[in-house]
Amino acid sequence: MLKKRLIGVVLIKDGLAVQSFRYGKYLPIGKAECMVENLDRWGADEILVLCIDRSIKNIGPDLRLLKKISSLGIETPLIFGGGIKDLADGLKVIQNGADRICVDALMHNDIDVIKELADYLGIQALIGVFPLRMSNKNIEWLDYRSKHSTELTKEILDTRGQFISEFLIADWTHDGGKNSFDIEIINKLSDCQIPLIAFGGISESKQINSLLCIN
Repeated sequence: MLKKRLIGVVLIKDGLAVQSFRYGKYLPIGKAECMVENLDRWGADEILVLCIDRSIKNIGPDLRLLKKISSLGIETPLIFGGGIKDLADGLKVIQNGADRICVDALMHNDIDVIKELADYLGIQALIGVFPLRMSNKNIEWLDYRSKHSTELTKEILDTRGQFISEFLIADWTHDGGKNSFDIEIINKLSDCQIPLIAFGGISESKQINSLLCIN
C-alpha cells in the first residue's frame, strides 16, 4: 500500500451522492455510480463510498448500492462504509465487492465489534473515522448521531488503533468549505502511530501538497 496517496470520497445520503456542509446541510450532486466511475478514470488511489445516513436510521449497509458499484468493473480499490453494526454486516460488505470497510459509529461504543472485524478480516481491512475540530488547543471528537463532542484523548487513539489500519480525520467544521481544512488537527496528532487520512475542506493543490508533506 502506498504511504502517501489520494483517496476519492463519495458521500451518500438517501441513495444519492451529496456535497456535505459542516455535517448539517447536503447538496445532491448525482448518482454514486457516476462519481465512482469518474474517480476511477481520474486515477484515484482508492475510492471511499460512505453512506452517512445508514447508522442514524439503523438500517444496515446499502448492499444494493454496493452491488451496483461493484458491477462497474472499476480497477481502483473500493472502501465502503455506513450502517455496519456487527461482524455479519462487515462480512457482507466484503462479500459484495468492497476491498476494505470504513467504520464510524462503531468507533464510539462498539470496540468489541471492531476487534471481531479485525480478527476475521485483518487490521489492514479497517479504516476508522474521526470527525474532529480544534477547540481551545484541544481536539474534540464529534458523535454525528447525537451531535455531542468529547475530547479526543491518547487513550481513545490507542484503544482504537489496536484494531484499525488508518484513521480518516474529518475536519467537520470546515466540511464543504474551500481550502479550509485545519492543518493544526494533523499537527496535534503528529505522535499518532496510525496513518492518517485528511478529509474535509480540501480543495486546492497547494493545500494537498502541504498535507502530503507532513511526516
